[in-house]
Amino acid sequence: MPSPISITKAHHAKWAWVWFAYTGFLFIDPFFEPSLLRWSVALLAFSTFAGIYALYVRAVDNHNPFRFWMIAATFLLGLIVFPLNQGASCFFIYAAAFLPFNIPSLRRVLTLFLLEVLLVLAEGTLFHAYTGLLHISWANTLIAIFLIGMIGGGNIFFAQQMHADRQLRAALGENLALAAVAERERIARDLHDVLGHTLSVIALKSELAHRLLAQSSDPTIARVTAEISDVERIARSALAEVREAIVGYRARGLSAEIDAARLTLDAAGVTLILDAEATTPAHLSAAEETALSLALREAVTNIVRHAHATTCRLRFATEDHRRRLIIEDNGPCAILHEGNGLRGMRTRIESLGGHLTLHHDHGTRLSIELPLRPEAL
Repeated sequence: MPSPISITKAHHAKWAWVWFAYTGFLFIDPFFEPSLLRWSVALLAFSTFAGIYALYVRAVDNHNPFRFWMIAATFLLGLIVFPLNQGASCFFIYAAAFLPFNIPSLRRVLTLFLLEVLLVLAEGTLFHAYTGLLHISWANTLIAIFLIGMIGGGNIFFAQQMHADRQLRAALGENLALAAVAERERIARDLHDVLGHTLSVIALKSELAHRLLAQSSDPTIARVTAEISDVERIARSALAEVREAIVGYRARGLSAEIDAARLTLDAAGVTLILDAEATTPAHLSAAEETALSLALREAVTNIVRHAHATTCRLRFATEDHRRRLIIEDNGPCAILHEGNGLRGMRTRIESLGGHLTLHHDHGTRLSIELPLRPEAL
């Protein structure tokens, strides 16, 4: 089943081709002044731009810097074809329309607009002196400059709105994540203050009763002593489980979690190896950092309890516009069935649009992937 992100990308890619209709301006000149050369130029320019546009749409969907080269190629194609076909001014307009949605700096966008206008004006001035096929009229030059300003300026407004909306959504997501963290902290405090205190009292009272009853030689009292011992054991076990649950509710920062993982693994005789590129990724949202922190904690717990490993390797990577957290151990005892911890980890990761995979080959390799948000690029 496709993820919502892949559906959004597919919808965007299909919708983007609607704007390809503006290439119809290329066929105005050969339609009104038909000749083999004019039709050849129009068709060649059309097919070339179709390839450039397809690469641009794919690069935009993947947030690939290659899209900037496609914008430059579009404008260059316009400069090459404009003297031969006045409809090629549409390529200048495409380039101007693309820029605001790919460059967040308004100053840079306006500078590039000015550079476009100057180049178009210079080319119009140069070829205005020619006659015949290579002639560019002042009317076409001024129309091209006017459309660059009008459409490019309009797209600046829409791009700024889009950036503001994206920032608002990110802020809302941060607020929701922080609210969830605060709620977990409240639950943890309540568990610690109420249930933890009650279980501690039960354990202490049971221990005291066990000591008092142990002094009697009555067989009946001996049976009661055994039962009291069970009560004490169950109370201490429940207290340990509550404390473990409280730790799960309180997610530390990822850097702190890595330090805690090192201490835990060292205590268990496992060497933690951080790859050279295993620096904590920047621009993590609160929800992403919480999910990765809890996932790392659960993975380290499983390694200590079950893997019988001697080394654990930790690596962060950004590949194919996705964040990856990879945790590997060399333990002979691989985890073949997912328990509650791994299921909870998978649920948290998938709720963020990512996925979790387990591989067993000379140990266990846990790979967690999260999509790279546009604002993190």
